Amino acid sequence: MPEPISPLTADALADALRRQIQDGVIAPGEWLREVRVCGEFGVGRTVARRALRTLADDGLVIIEENRGAYVAATTVQEVFDLYEVRAALYGATARFACLRASPAHMAETLKLVDVLLADSENGTSAEELIRQSEVIFTRLASLSSLDTQRMIAAVRRKTRWHYSYAGLEKSTGGAPFDSWLVVRAGLIARDPARAAEGARNILYHMQSEAMRLMIAHGQGLQAAPDVRSARSRRASATGVS
Repeated sequence: MPEPISPLTADALADALRRQIQDGVIAPGEWLREVRVCGEFGVGRTVARRALRTLADDGLVIIEENRGAYVAATTVQEVFDLYEVRAALYGATARFACLRASPAHMAETLKLVDVLLADSENGTSAEELIRQSEVIFTRLASLSSLDTQRMIAAVRRKTRWHYSYAGLEKSTGGAPFDSWLVVRAGLIARDPARAAEGARNILYHMQSEAMRLMIAHGQGLQAAPDVRSARSRRASATGVS
């Protein structure tokens, strides 16, 4: 039987599911089986499977073999720790840039920082400013070892599509552009300590906002229902394996 035809690609489907998870439409612990995804979005199993795998790589769902995927529950402590690690890594990239960047590389990086700062005052969306920030940090990270770049990619993936990260777009707690000015000054002066401090403070700002938003929305304050244990208990009670 041919699979349903839908204009949605696996990436587009993953993005749609991310937004539903971030907005609380799909709750922690809720199952996202392929048949449900196919039915709701009109896609084939191949597209659904790839989208769920992408969400699993992002840490948003957990896939169990022969059972499907369910939405992962992320606690405040886990998000706090992720941002703490990310702050340390981003600080290291700024430090390495001061020590290793060629004049041309530094000049281009500073241009990107200036564009970010200008856009922050011109009503550019928070989503776009976040994207620009990540472009700059990726450029700084390119001067790091491959192992460092892999660590950054891993922790970035874990936080990039997290509810709290997306929620920063609607944050009323301000933005860390004063810290970007510190990063800029540190890069210009080739001052590793100053640039690293500014970079870390950008992530500490995001960490604080993530905590505030999660607590305000009651997210991550307690574990999601253990759907696997619940199923086991039901099976034991009914004698069905």
